[in-house]
Amino acid sequence: MANKGRSQPRVVCCAIPIARAAGKVLVITSRKRPNYWVSGVRGAITRFVTTIPSASSTYHFYELDVSGLDQDWLESKERTREWVDYAEAVRRVSWKQELAQGLMLSSLAPRR
Repeated sequence: MANKGRSQPRVVCCAIPIARAAGKVLVITSRKRPNYWVSGVRGAITRFVTTIPSASSTYHFYELDVSGLDQDWLESKERTREWVDYAEAVRRVSWKQELAQGLMLSSLAPRR
C-alpha cells in the first residue's frame, strides 16, 4: 500500500539549504538510509519553490538561506552534512525523484 496504512498522503516540507553567494547546497545523509543524501537544516525561508504530489506524500519545497552552522547539532551522531555544488547535490538526491525534481526547480538550477 503506497500510503503505508494512512488514509491520506503525508505532508512533507523540504528545505533546500543554500549558500547563495557560493552557489552551494547543503546535503545531509538520511537517518534511515545513511548512504542516501537528503537536505534539511533550520534557517530563514526565502522562497517557495514547488509542491510535488506523489501516491504516498505531498512534498512542499522552500529555499532556505543559511548564514551559519553549529558544530554540535541534534542529529550529528546520526547524519553527515556537506556543502556541494548544484550538480553534485542533484546527483546525490536523485535516488528520490521528488527531491531531485524540487532541487531542479530551485533558483540555483541553471537557466534554460
